[in-house]
Amino acid sequence: MVILGFLLAVGGVFYLSRHGNTSSDTGSSGAGSTGPSRPSAPVPVTEISFLYSTEKKEWVEAAAVLFQQENPSVKVTLVGRGSLDAAQGILEGREKPTVWSPADTAVLRMLESDWATERTRGPLFAQDGEDAPQPLVITPLVFVVWEDRANVLLKANEGKAVSWRVIHQAVASDQGWPAVGGKAEWGFVKLGHTDPTRSNSGLQAMLLATLEYYHKRSGLTVGDLLDPKYQEWIRQLEKGVSKFEASSGTFMTDMVRFGPSRYDIAVVYENLAISQIANAQERWGTLKVYYPPLTLWSDHPAAVLQADWVTEAQKEAARKWVKFLRSRPMQERALKFGFRPADPSVPIKTADADNPFTRLADHGILVEVPPVAEVPQGPVVRNLLAMWTRVVGSQR
Repeated sequence: MVILGFLLAVGGVFYLSRHGNTSSDTGSSGAGSTGPSRPSAPVPVTEISFLYSTEKKEWVEAAAVLFQQENPSVKVTLVGRGSLDAAQGILEGREKPTVWSPADTAVLRMLESDWATERTRGPLFAQDGEDAPQPLVITPLVFVVWEDRANVLLKANEGKAVSWRVIHQAVASDQGWPAVGGKAEWGFVKLGHTDPTRSNSGLQAMLLATLEYYHKRSGLTVGDLLDPKYQEWIRQLEKGVSKFEASSGTFMTDMVRFGPSRYDIAVVYENLAISQIANAQERWGTLKVYYPPLTLWSDHPAAVLQADWVTEAQKEAARKWVKFLRSRPMQERALKFGFRPADPSVPIKTADADNPFTRLADHGILVEVPPVAEVPQGPVVRNLLAMWTRVVGSQR
């Protein structure tokens, strides 16, 4: 009896010990417990700001939603600005982003050159590694022209292409469209492009017109910009622009809304043309895309800034954000917004019925583009803007 009692006692202690541990484990998990649960430790959040050119607004905003879902420890604040306004803001200290993505490398080089003039500051961009500028998406500059007007320009240029030289010939003449074989009722030739001192597409337009004038694909110099004959050629070309808008999207929308009464020709990014072509049908005739003999890529580089206001934690979070934008799913998604993927392994032509590069082929959209010009160095870009302001901007 004594031995039996001892065994029962040991068994009871063992049972109570097991039961108590189970209750404790259950209580700590929050299921089946009547006791208070311990609050989970807050996840530290790193905040970064992404200053980007507004042409890619819809793609960036869609990507940010997905990124935040997958990366709750990083908060991305999106700030959309025109590329040249953003560059000036960074130079003056009004803008202090973690990552900056202008529309193209020309603006980035110009800011890099301006920033380097103050020797007390270190480099703004890394030259290599993950923090160095990397392209996100690409899109070329194109002419968007009403088809009947384009046919006249093509005939005047012996069917070769819609070029800056034939546009200059049409714009510079006081006879208007009849000077190149167009109808008198069309009036003067109405050209549209943005203000080169405020918008990147306007800057690219001036670069391409200048390169075509000099029959160059690269090697543009500051000396080229000082030639009085060239300056007069630019002044005559810009007679065709009644108003220099700050945004490419603004006058592209007006071209569709008001038809040829407002613009005959517009110089815009390919992705903007893609977004508006369908809206123009059944309104004023057929709106088509024409690629100039020489074009420029807007490569939308993204650079993690090396400025003193960016912490190491922010740099690490910024690398995740840039890597996400360059990931294959986001590159494929860019196609829907009319951009070409920066990742060369992502095909442009797909079986997707909504792919604009196949759907809009009849409207002039091409997969293969003409030769691409070389982006000049920062001092050349800065002097081009100074020349335009003296020759054209001061007259408006």
